[in-house]
Amino acid sequence: MLCVIAGWVVCLQFYGKAVHEERDLYIGSKTDYRGVVDSLRPSLRHRAAFDAYARRIRLAETFKPGHYVLRPGMSVIEVARMLKLGLQTPVRVTINNVRTPQQLAGKLARQLDADSASLAAALTSGRIAAEAGFDSVTLFSMFIPDTYEFYWTVSPEELVRRMKREYDRFWTEERDAKRRRSGLSRLEVMTLASIVYEETRKTDEMPRIAGVYINRLRRGIPLQADPTVKYAMQDFGLRRILHRHLKFPSPYNTYVNKGLPPSPICMPGRNAIDAVLDFEEHDYIFFCARPTFDGYHNFARTLREHNANARAYAKELNRRNIK
Repeated sequence: MLCVIAGWVVCLQFYGKAVHEERDLYIGSKTDYRGVVDSLRPSLRHRAAFDAYARRIRLAETFKPGHYVLRPGMSVIEVARMLKLGLQTPVRVTINNVRTPQQLAGKLARQLDADSASLAAALTSGRIAAEAGFDSVTLFSMFIPDTYEFYWTVSPEELVRRMKREYDRFWTEERDAKRRRSGLSRLEVMTLASIVYEETRKTDEMPRIAGVYINRLRRGIPLQADPTVKYAMQDFGLRRILHRHLKFPSPYNTYVNKGLPPSPICMPGRNAIDAVLDFEEHDYIFFCARPTFDGYHNFARTLREHNANARAYAKELNRRNIK
């Protein structure tokens, strides 16, 4: 009888419920086995049984880094096998609101196991970019803002390949048909969308602003987009563009250069991308922020109208002492 009881106790240790509460477990690529065990112990019962089974399957030499979910009811055998086989649970990674590849690398590094330096190197690599059909400057235009699922240990190179698949999926036949109406390439759509996105967060106004820039491109008029000056100067906190800023030498400064910049000046939202594809047909070639500071703009067909709008806005800037 005692043998039966002892056998049942041993069986319970190995096959019984060792986890009572759900918990995320992150094992980094630099974590040693002691770190794995220390991370597990607060959530695991039957620790002696776990240690014994781990020795049997040589878990110390074979565990895989990754993001794992300890689920209620798991046994020590299930936990150990999960770590040995690398049965990860994907993490949700949000990509948006960045202006440069370096900022993107930093944002990704806070959500994945890879460090920002290795991510930045991949995001500006000529070899990796060429594999995706871009160059080291334009690769940034491939990233479509959204929330994606990745394995936490995804390598920077694998991440870029995955984003290329997402980019190809985004460019449906319908979107490409709309793109052809504008006469822009995919890169040019993304670049113009980035300017529109920096000009306004008002989704309902984006197609009208996109239409202004399409008109200027078609007529050979410099875009003269203030956000490109901020990007050229890498001064994103600049609140007021002055005449001295307009001459800043850079291929991204659309006051100095005609046409679009070489690549996007930020990662545009999907609303801005679709606004360029659905740009409004009109004859406006100017716009200026409203002096009401409500986020919207006044549009003009002539320089005279625009100058009047600009003076009203400048007057309000002065009144508010915005320099």
